[in-house]
This record gives sequence, C-alpha cells and structure tokens, in this order.
Amino acid sequence: MPEIISLALIDWLIILAYFVLSLSIGLYYTKRATGSLTEYFVAGRTLSWWLAGTSIVATSFAADTPLAIAGIVRTRGIQGNWYWWSGLMGGMLCVFFYARLWRRARILTDVEFVELRYGGKAASLLRLFHALYRSTLFNCVTMGWVILAMTKIVHELLGWDKAFSVGILVFVTLIYTLLSGLWGAVVTDFFQFIWAMLGCIMLAVIVVVKTGGPAALAMKSVAAAKTLSASETLSKVVAPDQLLGFVPSPGATKLAVFSFFVFIFFQWLGGGEGGGFLAQRLFSTKNEKHSMLAVLWYNFAHYAVRPWPWIIVGLGSLIYFPNIADPESSYPKMMVLFLPVGLKGFLVAAFLAAFMSTITTHLNWGASYLINDVYKRFVKKDAPERHYVFMSQVATFMMAVLAGLTAWRMKSIYEAWLFIQLLMVGTSLVVLLRWYWWRVNAWSEVSAMISSLFISLTLEKAPYFRSIQGPDYYAVRLVITLGLCTVIWLVVTFLTKPVEQKQLEEFFRHVRPGGFWGPIARKCKDIKKLHLGWPEVTNFFLGTICIYASLFSIGWLVMGQYRLGLMAAALCAVSGWAMFFLISKMDWEGI
Repeated sequence: MPEIISLALIDWLIILAYFVLSLSIGLYYTKRATGSLTEYFVAGRTLSWWLAGTSIVATSFAADTPLAIAGIVRTRGIQGNWYWWSGLMGGMLCVFFYARLWRRARILTDVEFVELRYGGKAASLLRLFHALYRSTLFNCVTMGWVILAMTKIVHELLGWDKAFSVGILVFVTLIYTLLSGLWGAVVTDFFQFIWAMLGCIMLAVIVVVKTGGPAALAMKSVAAAKTLSASETLSKVVAPDQLLGFVPSPGATKLAVFSFFVFIFFQWLGGGEGGGFLAQRLFSTKNEKHSMLAVLWYNFAHYAVRPWPWIIVGLGSLIYFPNIADPESSYPKMMVLFLPVGLKGFLVAAFLAAFMSTITTHLNWGASYLINDVYKRFVKKDAPERHYVFMSQVATFMMAVLAGLTAWRMKSIYEAWLFIQLLMVGTSLVVLLRWYWWRVNAWSEVSAMISSLFISLTLEKAPYFRSIQGPDYYAVRLVITLGLCTVIWLVVTFLTKPVEQKQLEEFFRHVRPGGFWGPIARKCKDIKKLHLGWPEVTNFFLGTICIYASLFSIGWLVMGQYRLGLMAAALCAVSGWAMFFLISKMDWEGI
C-alpha cells in the first residue's frame, strides 16, 4: 500500500463527506435512471436550462483543466489561453443556430443524426464508424487526460504511483456511474461545480495575498519568467516580457501572431455545432428555449467565471516553483505549498468533484454510442428496455477499462488536447453545413473524417514535416489540415449523388431547419422552417462581446488594472442587456 504523506485527519473526513454525498445522490436516482434508455441517457428529456447548462460546464471542468491551463500560462503566457478562449465564438454559434435544432431532432446520440439526415447504407456505415471511433479513440483519449491529471494531483499530495492511482480513480467513478446514468451525472454536476469552483477560488485568493496583492503578483511573475528564458522553459511562442499580455503585442514573434489569428478565425469552427456530450444535454432539456439558454449559461460560466483562479495559480507557480520538469504539475505543487489543513482536503474533494463529473459524463456518453448506435442498431434491435440498460452498464465498464489503459500511457495533458483537436478539425465545416445545406451527403462526412485523420497524423509523424511538429506549431498544422480537408470533402460532395429526395423531405419535416434548402423547402410548403434573421445574427455578436468583456474585466481587476476592468464590466452589462432584449424578438412560435 503506498504511503500517505500530506493529508491530516480533518482533510480525509472532508473527502469522505464528499464521497458520501455523491454516492447518496447516485443511489437516489438509480431506480429512475435504469427504467429505460431515454431515462438512462437523456434524463427523460425533462432538464431545465440551468441544470443542463451547469452540467455541461461541470463536465468541461475536469481535473485536467486547472493543471493544463497553469502549464499553458507558465510556457505560453496568458495569451496562450486563446487556444480555448476562441471557442466562445463556436459556443455562441451553437446558442443561436444549433441548440434548437438538436432539441428538435429528438434523438439519443449525436451520431444517430447521421441516419436521420442521410439515410441509406452509406449513412448506416457512417453511423457505425462514428459510434466506434468516438466511443473508443476520441472518448478514451479525453478520459485518459482527465485521469492523468488526477493522478498528478494524487501523486503530489499522497505520493501514490501512477498505476495505483489510475486503478483507484477508475474503480470509484465506475461504481457511481453504473448506478445512476445521466440523472445522477447532471444532479451531482450541479453541486460538484460549485464545490470545485469554491476550492479553486480559495487557492487563488491565498496565492494573491501571499505574493503581496494583484500588482505584486504581476510584477513578480514577469521577473520570474525572465530568469527562466535562458533555460528555454518558456516556449518560442511568447517572450517573457509578454507573459501578462491578453493578445500578442507589436513585438511578439511571428509564430505567436499567426497562432493568435488561427485561433480567432479558424479553431472555433470545430465547436460551432455543439455535438458530443453537449448535444446529449440538449436532447435532455424540456424544450427548444431551455436548450438555447442552457448553452448560453454554459458559455458564460465556461469562459467568464472559471479561468482566472487557474491563471492566477499558474502565474504564482513561476514565482515559487521556477524550475520544474513538468509545468502541469505546478498546480498541485501550489496546493501542497499554500493550503492549510482542512482547506487542503476541501480542494482535493473539489478536484475529485471535477474529475468525477467529467468521467461520469464521458462514460455514460460513450456507452450511449456503443448501445444505441452499435448494439441496438446492428446487433439486437428488439430487446426489452431492461436488457439495453444492462448492456449499457456493461459498455460503461468496458469504457472505464479502456480509459484507464489510455491514461496509463499518457504523459502530457496539453499535447493530448492538441492531438484530438487535429484529428477532428477537418470535419469542422461539413458538420456545420449539414444542417443548413441540402447538398451535403454521407460521403462528404466520410471523406472529411478520413482525410482529417490521415493528414493530421502525417503532419504529426512524417519526418518530412519535422520542422512544423511539436505543440508550438500546432496552429500551422491546423490550417493545413482544415484547408486540405475542406477542399477534399467539397470535391467529393459534387462528385457523388445527393441524398435521396424522400430522405431529405423526411428530415426537413422532422427538424424544420433554416438555410439553403430551396428545392426541398419548395416541396414542403406546409412546414414552417426555423426562421433565422437579424436577431440571431446580432445576438451572436452581442453574446460574444458580452462574455469576452466579462472575461477581460475580471482579468484586468486581478492584475490591478481597475479602470480597464470597470470599463469592460460596463460593456459586458450593456451588451448583455441588448442580447436578452433581442432574444425575446426571436421566433419562438410553438415553444
């Protein structure tokens, strides 16, 4: 048994209290969740916007996030966060152009959409491929980096080795997930998010106080970064004197400027449709308005509320741990250094909350692919609901084992993020257009997925492209992959036959999308399609401005730039009021 090295009795009691509370919620929802696949995977389609939205943001806040962001800040400065901050524009696209459509589809998984949209053998094969690819490779890599992050925390705090930590963490979360399905996940997500954020905020406040206040934190972290530049601890993307810059300054490197523009103009396209576990939450909401508000609340909490406690700790770690081999371990090292007895246990429980909320969702979501889109669709079509629920639990167990094995082989959270993003980036535009353009067919998606996989791996591994390999050149590889894949799938689209008109008409009547459906819409004149006009377009920009203004406002206040912080807060308030005013002007007929 590994030696326990740094938690007092009171810390363990707090952690135990967290586990008892989580398990109690799981047990409470066991009977309801196991009644049917609809209850197990989409909570009976009865979730309110605040619960669904909080569940989305809690899932995206895993144990990996604070560690990876602290590592990003240490090596790429605050501006390195544009890798994920740029996703806000994709999130707002989902709010006003896709959330309502997902809810209208009334499906259990986002890959089920493939047969709803295309039909035929090609769509069936694409659905099977999507389900296996996402539930195994994509989902297991995602869970792998979450588990890896938690093992780094456990190692710093308890001294447990990686193999032992992976086994314990996977076992505990698996038992909880098997009990309660999505119901247990979304309800515990709500309190787990609050617990996790409180813990991270407390650590950030302690760091600011110990370093002498906001201005001292800023000054000392820059000074520390300058001493590290000689040992190349900072990447070539950002210079030490630009550590605190929100955007690249005039003296920034060409690579930093290029990366920034790639993030702003291209990266966010991949998140615009809002598939995966986010779509699963949208399937679960009461109606279309709740689905839209759920994604809106998620975007605000995800981009404005969460980041700065992690960034503060990352900056502080440069001061107190200037030379460490693994930048991502800086966050748990700061926990050990600064947290007193009691608060240490609280924050460990907070990380367990973040970890469990994410892994529970991904296990449930991955199992939904294997059962709904593989087993029920291709293996056993007419079994009782209880049988499918049992097989869902079996699939959940298999997913947990694969995730544990993946985590055991991983070393870097951030590089795993980049790897998954590059594998999927080639499909960014085709999945956006399939809702709004009738000409997209199954072969469009197939060609986009295969070419994205092939091109991204070639750029990553081929010796000929060695000069653009490594995380610093991620933006270069993203542009090449996205550009080539888009050309390929467009050519394939026009070289292959359109989807059968009967299938297109059925889809149009079922989902009633807006956009370029001219020949189909003319045959379905009795259907009122989704009206998209100036309120949606204007709200996309207003929502983006509102949340970015909030993000920068908090950042400037944290850095001691109070005038800029208050000005940004005022802009946030004005743009937010205008956005909610225009939401009432949108087409809500029948809601």
